[in-house]
Amino acid sequence: MASELDKFYELIQDLSFAMMTTRRRDGHLRAPAMANQNRAPGADLWFVTSEGSHKLEDLEHDPHLNLSYFRNSNQEWVSVSGVATLSRDRDSIHRLYSTEWRLWFPDRGDPRDGTADDPRIVLIGVTIHAAEFLEATEPRAVVLFELVRGWLTNTQPETGEMHELTHPGPPR
Repeated sequence: MASELDKFYELIQDLSFAMMTTRRRDGHLRAPAMANQNRAPGADLWFVTSEGSHKLEDLEHDPHLNLSYFRNSNQEWVSVSGVATLSRDRDSIHRLYSTEWRLWFPDRGDPRDGTADDPRIVLIGVTIHAAEFLEATEPRAVVLFELVRGWLTNTQPETGEMHELTHPGPPR
């Protein structure tokens, strides 16, 4: 399991964004792009959002979510189902804070200044329930050849190795 989990983290490490699918109160789904954050204790994955966002409404109503990642260059993809926990804990925010957040939290000339103490900042911690992902095991040229061959011969292309994680353990 540890090696599968390591492969999982390695794969998403350089993917900048995930589509976070949540369920609205009316039952419909929504999936905004969310920037990956550094790994830190307390959750398997971390994201940051702004107080009052629709994501928070959705997750307060139903904390179950899906995260999907895709890398076009080699057709790698990741799908994660999990449960979100919302955190306004300043110590956790300070631990995860990046100056890049200022882009999403512009200075308003008051306590809403884009720093780690900005009251608008809310963390979304995700505990993974299950994940599956395709790890590309061939160079890009071979992947492209396999895709074309599959299309021409009406067969499934072999572009990589499938992996599955289930209940990988307590949050890290």
